[in-house]
Amino acid sequence: MITLLDPAGYLRTPWKNGGGTTVDIAFSDDVWRFGRTPIVQPGPFSDYAGYDRVQVLVSGSGLVLETPQGEIDVRQPFRPVRFAGETPIVSRLEAGPVEVVNLIGARAQVKVDILTLDEDRTLLLQPGTHIVYSPHGDATVAVQGNERKLASDYALRLDITVPTRLGGRVGCLLVGSITAA
Repeated sequence: MITLLDPAGYLRTPWKNGGGTTVDIAFSDDVWRFGRTPIVQPGPFSDYAGYDRVQVLVSGSGLVLETPQGEIDVRQPFRPVRFAGETPIVSRLEAGPVEVVNLIGARAQVKVDILTLDEDRTLLLQPGTHIVYSPHGDATVAVQGNERKLASDYALRLDITVPTRLGGRVGCLLVGSITAA
């Protein structure tokens, strides 16, 4: 099943720590969330103990996540990073505000990942839920060879039960994958 996700239907959710707001593009109760978040000032991340997180910089540059074990480098756009939700993190902004796309999933129930889908690249998606998101500009994606156009900030939700081929045709897309743990 393929569902178009329109920005007019996205939810605005305050951060658990009160430091900002996330735009929830797609979610499943307390199991997983896929969203876009502006980070306009440095500060602590919310505690998501028991969850895994994947984050991708989509606007701005110079984001560094400081942890007790060292830095997580999120300076480069469209390069996903992964970390445990219970990791104590304080963000550092080296070049002003940024925006990130996050996928957060309950570790005991799902596995989460984000991949970048560029033009002329193909992914084989496994059964589960996948969010194909166009963070900047219009894009075109092929689902099993059938092309779909996505305007900027729109997404497709794919709920699939068999392996499915996804091809990038125009633009750069993010693909958030949620599969059974």
